[in-house]
Amino acid sequence: MIAGNLLVEEADGIVTLTMNRPEKRNPLSTEMMRELIAVLREISAKREARAVILTGRGSAFSAGHDLNELRGKDLSFYRSVFDLCTELMTTIQSIPQPVIAQVGGVATAAGCQLVATCDLAVASENARFATPGVRIGLFCSTPMVALSRAIGRKHAMEMLLTGRMIDAATAERWGLVNRVVPEAELAAETRKLALEIAQASPLTMAIGKQAFYAQIDLDQHKAYDYTKEVMSLNAMAADAQEGIGAFLEKRSPMWCGR
Repeated sequence: MIAGNLLVEEADGIVTLTMNRPEKRNPLSTEMMRELIAVLREISAKREARAVILTGRGSAFSAGHDLNELRGKDLSFYRSVFDLCTELMTTIQSIPQPVIAQVGGVATAAGCQLVATCDLAVASENARFATPGVRIGLFCSTPMVALSRAIGRKHAMEMLLTGRMIDAATAERWGLVNRVVPEAELAAETRKLALEIAQASPLTMAIGKQAFYAQIDLDQHKAYDYTKEVMSLNAMAADAQEGIGAFLEKRSPMWCGR
């Protein structure tokens, strides 16, 4: 299915979203961001959708905001653009399905933010990453939020202050991506990871993803207070009891999503 700027494919419980503006390096224009938010929200309500792969067609994953949109506008417009970008990033982390970035080319500025925001990321050996806003007088302040949480303060500051591109191996070492694979194997390896995730109970996956982001910025005491309650309620779910029973009885579980 084609949704304007996006190609949407679904098979075996995996939804693949392909940003389809390769001639412009898949910019996060207001139109692209609105479409991504709308499609992600549709996916969130689909019980049969177990995981999402987000990628970009062509030589770029995404080059970030469409700079043509950012020339000569008023404060209200700029606020609306960055509000929309924030909405996209929070939507990715709030939907129940894990979202995996499949990065085959460059991911810069808000495109790098998109990779840092996704729950997981797989990159090809040709992938490159940067937050180069400082070089054009527009510091990557909103990308900084996701980036600093993914790779830590010192590495994030290096990327933000220099605008320098880092290669895929460095991105993996710093924790921006989970793994790096040969370009020819990128799609297959990303799909393999998505299918592995899709074997779990969708209810359990949704509970776990929500809890992860809720606890990550709490202090340890509050994090334990929160997660022990989450885990207690999770243990009451039919899928948890089915999974425990299946393990003890040495059989495959039959998930019901409750």
